[in-house]
Amino acid sequence: MLLRGIARGWAAVRPRASYKAEYKNLIRLGLPVMITQLGMIVVSFADTMMVARCGTSELAAAAFVNSIFMVTIVMQFGFSAGLTPLVGSLYSRGDSAGVGAMLKAGFVTNLMVSAAFTTILGGVYFFVDKMGQSPDLMPLVRPYYLVMLCTLMPMAIFNAFQQTSNGCTDTATPMWLIIISNALNIFGNWVLIGGHLGMPALGLTGAGVSTLVARLVAMSGILLIYAFSRKRRPYVNGWHQARGEEHRERCRTVWRTSYPVMIQSGIECLLWSFGGIVSGWFGKIQLASYQVVNTIAQLGFMVYMGFGVATSIRVANFTGLADFGNVRRITTAGLHLTLILATLASIGFALFFHPLVALFTPDVLVQAATVPLLLPLILYQYGDAVQLTYANALRGTARVKPLLWVAVLSYLVVGCPVVLLMACGFDLHNIGVYYSFSVALMLAATLLIIFFRRAVESLERENEKKTDDIVTKFHN
Repeated sequence: MLLRGIARGWAAVRPRASYKAEYKNLIRLGLPVMITQLGMIVVSFADTMMVARCGTSELAAAAFVNSIFMVTIVMQFGFSAGLTPLVGSLYSRGDSAGVGAMLKAGFVTNLMVSAAFTTILGGVYFFVDKMGQSPDLMPLVRPYYLVMLCTLMPMAIFNAFQQTSNGCTDTATPMWLIIISNALNIFGNWVLIGGHLGMPALGLTGAGVSTLVARLVAMSGILLIYAFSRKRRPYVNGWHQARGEEHRERCRTVWRTSYPVMIQSGIECLLWSFGGIVSGWFGKIQLASYQVVNTIAQLGFMVYMGFGVATSIRVANFTGLADFGNVRRITTAGLHLTLILATLASIGFALFFHPLVALFTPDVLVQAATVPLLLPLILYQYGDAVQLTYANALRGTARVKPLLWVAVLSYLVVGCPVVLLMACGFDLHNIGVYYSFSVALMLAATLLIIFFRRAVESLERENEKKTDDIVTKFHN
């Protein structure tokens, strides 16, 4: 099914020329998102490299804490992504007041979800020493964990406004804000990790403080833009007009659209975090090498994400117009682009893997442990590219509940047991962890292709029924 879906994407009924305009639209929308994601990768690279210079213990501690927080961060982002189809549908119909009202509902629900996550992870803090990690890592883990806990709320606020901008086809504004905050983060790392400009050398904790400051700056920047931008004044007016039962109903709508995306994103990320915890069972070298390769792997995923978001935006716009032919065409064009990028990423990994690893850590044992991870890293790029394209296309249709079931089956029911089987049962350690990712991603991609087609067919039938009802009423 996966290979058949890809083949149909390449050999679509319409001639290739019909995709040229859509390639341009997707690149126009996706390029700022891709640049944003690459900026985040640069920060991740800088964090990993600077922390690694402090020592292998610091690198392993960062890998452990990041594995825990990455699930929550991705879930928060996934929840906010549920706003994109809702805003995109309103924007395509020219309903500016509706966009502002939906933004307010998204802001409230994102804030509540983030508060819940902050509370839960605050409780997890008291059990980090019970998760099978080396005891000597705990003095490094605990302060870094607490600082990262404080970053969740400002990130959730920024996400709500970012996804609203994306739904309105403005992907450039969040891009510039994230670029600025990323540059500030890297500068803060230099100041606080190593102790420059008269500041104390805080090591790993300094990396956390720098991240917190950067996220506060990004949040403040986007709030100021929405508060004072003349272009966004209609949205602000819509925000102020939203109240009472209509506002509460919008909050419920945002929740219904967003929670399946949140859980799907979190479960997918949970597999990678679980892989980090399992890798830690085999020692600091295995965990540190896993962290390095995971950071490099973000080069592929974050680039695909840019065009996945663009696909979601365009699908949402045309779903709002009930133009399902274009919904299919956009998704196929997005698949073309992500498969090309997956190929380029794989070539890049093969050619530059060893120099990239050397950038992150001078430890020759960690460098040697990363070498067997190259082949499974390349192998899962294609499954990742396909599942990401169709997951975002489904988000654009706002038919998001299948995402939840696909994630549960692919990443929990199948993925986690395969991780344990290949890492522990076959005694492949973190190599087995990486090979297991391909199994989960291929299954997810196949299921998402099926559910996307069903969702579009269902929307077409509903639209035809509405049209028939209108015609019937007119004749009566």
